[in-house]
Amino acid sequence: MRTILITGPGGSGRTTIAAATALDAAREGTRTLLLSADRTDTLGAALGSATGPAPAPAGANLTTWRPDATARFRADLTAFQTRAANVLDLLGAARLEAEEVTPLPGAEELSLLRALRDAALSERYDLLVVDLPPLSQALALLALPEELRRYLRRLLPPERQAARALRPVLGRLAGVPMPADWLYETAARWDVELAAVQAVLCDRDTAVRLVAEPGPAGADAVRAARLGLALRGLPVEGLIAHRTLPEATPDSWFSSLLAQQRKTLADWQQQPYDVHPVAHLGRDPRGADDLAALAVPRVNPAPAPVEWPVADRLAEDGVLVWHIPLPGAIREELDLIRRGDELVITVGPFRRIVPLPSALRRCTVAGAGLREGELRVRFAPDPELWPAAGRRSGR
Repeated sequence: MRTILITGPGGSGRTTIAAATALDAAREGTRTLLLSADRTDTLGAALGSATGPAPAPAGANLTTWRPDATARFRADLTAFQTRAANVLDLLGAARLEAEEVTPLPGAEELSLLRALRDAALSERYDLLVVDLPPLSQALALLALPEELRRYLRRLLPPERQAARALRPVLGRLAGVPMPADWLYETAARWDVELAAVQAVLCDRDTAVRLVAEPGPAGADAVRAARLGLALRGLPVEGLIAHRTLPEATPDSWFSSLLAQQRKTLADWQQQPYDVHPVAHLGRDPRGADDLAALAVPRVNPAPAPVEWPVADRLAEDGVLVWHIPLPGAIREELDLIRRGDELVITVGPFRRIVPLPSALRRCTVAGAGLREGELRVRFAPDPELWPAAGRRSGR
């Protein structure tokens, strides 16, 4: 199944473009699911028909779904209170009733990720089009599964479950109760769910479409988005230059705005991804006819994946080189820290902790450089872990 994640700065018309993309694919005969996390039914307004908390047909080959984050959050909290009943009673805590529960910040994002997983596992669709939140929220959302799995592994390592027979003894020695079995079981279940979401996001058939209006603000947003997405290993399938203006006469009042758009479009055309201008209709698109008039590009059948290859330079330079594409990165805003078998990469406002490939875990960092939008980290084999390297270099 192909998955297209669509996002852009707030007000860029990303929901409209998502609706037009899904509708175009459905008309071509592709079984398509259009998924949105908007609390208000912006998607339904664009389509001309309401969307709801359960998957529902919106035309031939097209299904829409806007998950209900409130209902899912209430169900999760009720289940948690039931499992933790003994602890809550011990603490004298008063349980919350479902009617008084409102979702916490982030509940919509978690609900969208679960829906994304469920849609991928259903195998009912050929294409999944996801109307993501605005750009800054979307980048945080896409990082969430990997980061939460790392937190779970650090706080509740699976290997400690083998010592469950010792937990009562350890609890008496430490003077505090050790985590109960249900806590480890819950962590394991969450890890499986997050792994399924992460598998969809990391799949070779998953790509991102950016939506932005050509202009200085749009250019800044696209530049930041490319960097944040590259750090997550997510390919940009294309850039939709939304609401482009028609050619104007020199004395037209919007000639300066048109010139600004043309300059930004020319800059975008130099980037290594497809740029698709979508004309301004002169009104907010409403309904299938308006969405068809936008003439969005078709979904590519085979996206180009983002690769982080390790080059073997042992024979020539005595090092392995990890190539990490970071388009738009600035040397002064780049920071690297080696932590055991992980590399902490900070670039601008973005940060990611990535596990080292197995070959690099037996090496020490020998330097790094940023060249032409690519970070190249050099690793020298540790002679104690890689004896052949020491003999080759004469150490």
